[in-house]
Amino acid sequence: MSSAGKTRGRSRRGERSPAAARPVARVAVDVPLAHLDRPFDYLVPAELDALAVPGARVRVRFAGKLADGYLLARAEESDHTGRLAYLERITSAEPVLAPEIATLARAVADRHAGTLVDVLRLAIPPRHARVEGETPADPAPAPARPGTQPWERYPRGHAFLDALHTGRPARAVWQALPGEDWPRRLAEVAATVAAAGRGAVLVVPDHRDLERVHAACVDLVGEQGAVALAAGLGPAERYRRWLAVRRGAVRIVVGTRAAAFAPVADLGLVVIWDDGDDLHAEPRAPYPHARDVLVQRAHATGAAFLLGAFARTAEAQLLVDSGWAHEIVAPRDTVRAAAPRVTAIGEDDRQLARDPAARAARLPSVAFEAARAALTADAPVLVQVPRRGYVPALACASCRAAARCRHCAGPLALGGAGSDHAPRPASCRWCGATEAAFRCGTCGSRRLRAVVVGAGRTAEELGRAFPGVAVRTSGGNEVLARVPAGPALVVATPGAEPLAEGCYGAALLLDGWALLARADLRAAEEALRRWLTAAALVRPAGEGGRVVVVAESALTPVQALIRWDPVWHAVGELAGRTELGFPPAVRMAAVDGSPNALADLLDNLRLPPSAEILGPVPLGAPAPDGTAERERALVRVPRSDGRALAAALAEAQAVRTARKESDHVRVSLDPLQIL
Repeated sequence: MSSAGKTRGRSRRGERSPAAARPVARVAVDVPLAHLDRPFDYLVPAELDALAVPGARVRVRFAGKLADGYLLARAEESDHTGRLAYLERITSAEPVLAPEIATLARAVADRHAGTLVDVLRLAIPPRHARVEGETPADPAPAPARPGTQPWERYPRGHAFLDALHTGRPARAVWQALPGEDWPRRLAEVAATVAAAGRGAVLVVPDHRDLERVHAACVDLVGEQGAVALAAGLGPAERYRRWLAVRRGAVRIVVGTRAAAFAPVADLGLVVIWDDGDDLHAEPRAPYPHARDVLVQRAHATGAAFLLGAFARTAEAQLLVDSGWAHEIVAPRDTVRAAAPRVTAIGEDDRQLARDPAARAARLPSVAFEAARAALTADAPVLVQVPRRGYVPALACASCRAAARCRHCAGPLALGGAGSDHAPRPASCRWCGATEAAFRCGTCGSRRLRAVVVGAGRTAEELGRAFPGVAVRTSGGNEVLARVPAGPALVVATPGAEPLAEGCYGAALLLDGWALLARADLRAAEEALRRWLTAAALVRPAGEGGRVVVVAESALTPVQALIRWDPVWHAVGELAGRTELGFPPAVRMAAVDGSPNALADLLDNLRLPPSAEILGPVPLGAPAPDGTAERERALVRVPRSDGRALAAALAEAQAVRTARKESDHVRVSLDPLQIL
C-alpha cells in the first residue's frame, strides 16, 4: 500500500486528510539547485482537492521552509516509501502551466544542461492576483484567410501558405527579398493559420520589430485576434495579456524571446524573424536561443515552422541541409530587380585611379558621390556606423595595430576633455594609466587613429561635409522609428536604422574592416547580417538606389552583399565550421569558472568517448597576484552526442550543488560567443 493509502483513514480530530481520488501531487519545487531538479510528491488535502489542478501554483514545505512550486500532475500512488507532507496551500487555482509548456520546458532544460525551474521562470510571468480575478475575454472570431498574391514572388510561397491553412507541419527557411514588407508577410502567414482555427507564435528581436509586426497582425485579424508580449510591459498588463493567451481568447501572439513559450491553444505555427540577432539569446540560465526553443516546440507538437530573415545564419543553413526545413527563396532575376546597386572598395581599377587613397580613407570619394546623388534626388541617406558616441578605441595610424598600454597591455582610448575643456591624452581602459608619448610596438610610429568612430563624431563630420543638410542620429537610448522623406543624413548604429518614407536613396556602410576583424567566430556572418539589414531599406537599383560598403571587395562577406546572395555565404560558412569543428556542425559547451572550480568540474565529467576538451584559457584581465580570475574550457562533441554532453554537464553541476560548493561554474551550450 502507498504511503498515501497508509495515511488515509488514520486522520484524527484536527489532522488533515488526503483527497479521496488521486491524492498524490507531483510538484516542481522552485529550488535553484541542480541536484534537486526533479518532481517531488506531496499529499493533496481534502479541502484543497477541487483547487489542486495540474498547472496550478502551490506552496509546499521543502527542507523546513515554504517554497513555491507548480503542480505537474496528480496520481493515485507515490513511489516514495516514507511519509508524504501535505500541500500547504494553493496560491492560485489558475492552471498557468500548460502540459505542452511543461514538456517543452523539460526538453529545453535537458538540451541546455539546465534545470526545469530555471526554464519555467522564463516561460511564466509573475502572478498578478487582481488580474486573475478579471472576467475572461471571449475568444476572438476566426479571421478571413488573406490573399497569397504577395508570396507569388517566391516559387514555394503559395504552397507553404496552403500547407499552413490545411494544418500540415510545413517547415521553411524564408529568404526575404530586399525592400520586402516582412512584417506584413509574417502577419499573412499567422492570419492564414488563425483562419483555420489554430494558433501562431511570432518571435522578433526587439520592441521596434514587435510594434511593426503586431500592427500588421491587427490590421488583418483585428485588435482581439493578436496580442503583443514583451518584458517592457507593466506586471499587470503583461500578465493580463499572457492570461488571455493561456485561456484561449487570442490565437496570434507576437513577442520577443520569452514569447517562444507562449501557451497558445492548438498551436499551428511558430515563427522567428532574424535569428542571427543576439537579442534572441537568453542571458539567463540555461541560456536557450529562441530559435532552438521554437525548433524543439515545432518538432514536439507537429506545428509548422518558419524562419525568416534578409541574411542567413549557419544554423538556418543546417536546418535546410539536414532536410528538416525547405527553402523559400526568390529567383535570381527577382532578387536583382529588388536589390540596390552595391559598391565596395577596390572593385575595379577605375575607382582606385580616381581615388588612390580609397582603401585607407574612412569615407572614400565613391561614398561621397553616392550620398550627393541621393541628396540631389531629395532622398535621405543612411550611414551605418558600428558604434555610438565618439572614438572608443585607438590604433596605430601607420600599421593599424591595436594601441596598447605600456603598463598592462590594455587597449588605449581617447581621454575626452578635462575640466578646462582641453583635450586629455589617451589613457588605458584597463588600468587608467595616461599614455602621452605613444610609440607603436610593431612599426615604431607615434601617430594614433580611431579604430571605430562612433555615430556622434560621424554625424559632426558629415554635417561639415554636407552643409545645409539635416543630420539625424539613431542609436542607444535615442532610436528613431521613422524619418520623413526628403534630403537628410541619418547616422545609425546597427539595429537602430529607422524606416524612411519612400526608402533611402543610398546607404553608406562604414568601418567594414572593424566588423570583420573582430575576434569572433561569427564576425563575418554578423557583419553581412548587419549590412543586408541596412541595405534592404534602400530603394532598388532601377530607382537609383546605391549602397557603398567601406570594405575590400575581394572579401567573401562583401561579395555576398554585392551579389545579394546570403545563401551562398551561409553554405560556405557552414562548410568552414564543419571542417574546423565549430557549431552548429558540432555541439559545444563553454564552461566558465575559477581555475579550481573549473578543474574540479572537468575532473568529474563523465563525457562520451567522442568528447574533446579545449583549454582552459584565462578570461579577461588577470588578478593582482598574476593568476587568472576566471577561466574557460570548451567541450565539443558530434551532434549525435549532444544529448549525452548536456546530461554529463547537468550531472556534474548536480554533484557540485550537492556538495554545496561555493564557487559558481557557468555552463552554456552552443553559446553565441566562443572565441
